[in-house]
Amino acid sequence: MSESLILLFSIILLILGIIGTFLPILPGLLLSLCGLLIYKFGGNSDLSMWWIWIFSVLTIISVVLNYVIPAKTNRKYGGTRYGSIGSFVGTILGIIFIPIPFGFLIGMFAGVFLGELFHDFSDKKKAFNSMKGAFIGFLYGTFFNFLVGLAMLIVVITDII
Repeated sequence: MSESLILLFSIILLILGIIGTFLPILPGLLLSLCGLLIYKFGGNSDLSMWWIWIFSVLTIISVVLNYVIPAKTNRKYGGTRYGSIGSFVGTILGIIFIPIPFGFLIGMFAGVFLGELFHDFSDKKKAFNSMKGAFIGFLYGTFFNFLVGLAMLIVVITDII
């Protein structure tokens, strides 16, 4: 495969990965990491292996944080352990049983809300605040993913120039 096609393919994957940080139908940082790896190993790149290791670790951290941050911010906004557990379980169930692009988000909100209602059925305001905390956590995670994906693209473009 020619050097320019490898370069084009890796840049496309990096850009799709950045888009995937907002669109849950795309695997986000995993696409960006694949683009980075193809750029490094598919062509004649002088990119340091340190970048590969740094972005691999950040991608793994990101995958974990995408599940942990909404549960933690849920608690910051008055949620209980029930809401945090509901957030995690709802996200997983949303991915599996709601096969639309934002199914995981619907599952997360439903899980937080139901978890809080399970804890205290009479306090619906607390359940809504807990959902707000989970949403803010989701935004934090999305922003982190976007920054890591953008950094990968910048590193590759800088290496090209």
